[in-house]
Amino acid sequence: MSHQGDGNFSEMPLQKFVLEGFEGGLQTQALLFTLFLALYVVVVLGNLTMIVLITLDACLHSPMYFFLKNLSFLHLCYSSVIYPKALVNFLSSSKVITFAGCATQFFFFSLLVTTEGFLLAVMAYDRFVAVCSPLRYPISMRPSVCARLVLGCYCGGCLNSILQTNFTFSLPFCSSNHIDHFFCDIRPLLKLACADTTINELIMFAISGLIIMGTTLVVLISYGYITGTILRMRSGGGRHKLFSTCSSHMTAVSLFYGTVFVMYAQPGAVESMEQGKVVSVFYTLVIPMLNPLIYSLRNKDVKDALRRLGQKHTAMWRMMARETGS
Repeated sequence: MSHQGDGNFSEMPLQKFVLEGFEGGLQTQALLFTLFLALYVVVVLGNLTMIVLITLDACLHSPMYFFLKNLSFLHLCYSSVIYPKALVNFLSSSKVITFAGCATQFFFFSLLVTTEGFLLAVMAYDRFVAVCSPLRYPISMRPSVCARLVLGCYCGGCLNSILQTNFTFSLPFCSSNHIDHFFCDIRPLLKLACADTTINELIMFAISGLIIMGTTLVVLISYGYITGTILRMRSGGGRHKLFSTCSSHMTAVSLFYGTVFVMYAQPGAVESMEQGKVVSVFYTLVIPMLNPLIYSLRNKDVKDALRRLGQKHTAMWRMMARETGS
């Protein structure tokens, strides 16, 4: 991009963007850096713990936990697509990201977030089969089927990401290269385009709305049948266990779909970019931090697996200590 004598910007392709991040001086930036770093560390540790726990504990080798492990992997990845760069920018004066870097960040973020939407619907379907057709469950949700379902989630996410990235980064950016956000997201990028973005916005709302409405419908229908089946149960213990497991998933679904719907599928819901940044922090950092807690604190199997893992490590350390002492 070059500057002309009449004060206008030429339409030469941009080589870089500047991520403006959050407003505030050095003290504010240092405070935000500390806060975001602490939250990001919790996200990484929490989701890595879930992945390791489900991988190592044979009692958690079931379809539900296979999907939960993939959910933790998605949270780990899409937080890592955004926050290492954001943390560097809090302490940097330039806050520059290359055009290719911005497009890459946008592509992987779109892919991972869309994949999560599909995966949450698959998890609801898994619970529906487990509760409503328990005799068919081992066949209906055998490992090969589970693997294909997860692959399908990634394919759907990839298709949406290719479309969104192509439509967004084929626009001419000539008014400014300053992105009023802490990562490369679609709304602030569209504001920089010096062309009519009506079609891009319609495509974004249509695709986002279709994905959210479709997956939400799967979740609602699945849990409608699940609720009816649970209420007909005579065993109070079984009913309580199922409600505990399903309520964890419904909490995660409500948090994710609610914030994504407000951000991408409802025009005008987020009035300012500052509000948009806060909503973005919620679904890119707070939800990935909360989900391991939601699934572990309200799930007896996960708590038992954590206890067994802790006991194994304690026994191993004691054995090592005795060998060292002798």
